[in-house]
Amino acid sequence: MTLESDSLDWSKGDGLIPAVVQHWRSGRVLMLGYMNRDAVAQTLQSGKVTFFSRSRQRLWMKGETSGHVLEMRSMHADCDGDTLLVLAEPSGPTCHRGTESCFTDAAPSLAILSELDDVIASRERERPAGRYTTTLFDAGVRRIAQKVGEEGLETALAAVAQDQASIASETADLLYHVLVLLRARDVPLAEVAEELRRRRG
Repeated sequence: MTLESDSLDWSKGDGLIPAVVQHWRSGRVLMLGYMNRDAVAQTLQSGKVTFFSRSRQRLWMKGETSGHVLEMRSMHADCDGDTLLVLAEPSGPTCHRGTESCFTDAAPSLAILSELDDVIASRERERPAGRYTTTLFDAGVRRIAQKVGEEGLETALAAVAQDQASIASETADLLYHVLVLLRARDVPLAEVAEELRRRRG
């Protein structure tokens, strides 16, 4: 993507601009850092999110020592040009304390769908023995589709005759099996999200 450094307002922060890093799929806020012109340029050139360290007074690429780099997907300026939003793919924990986010209690509730999708993807790749997800992938698309139908019916019946907890439980089962089916058919969850966004208009 193209982001012109000269279009940003560098005057308010003495040459530094706050950069919020967000998981590009789940939407979870991962961290906040600061960038100067060189950090923006290096991030755009390398694809690895790079900041300016105010304590060390130098550029530092996130993960340069831990290996947990942030792969930039896109970078956007706000309406005033004085704040950046970086959408990125983390390769491990973002926080130095070993957690996914520096904001440990601020995960959007729907981010669990993306996290579950990641787990399902790893099950498909690794096929660990004794895991239910593995048995579904081994059984094939027809069996997975059948399970989606069964869970859809159970969700509908729960909506008619059971309490809220039962509806939530059955819906969770349905969503899980839908994610497995999407993975089995190689349809990214992001593609479904984009279709919903398109329909919203």
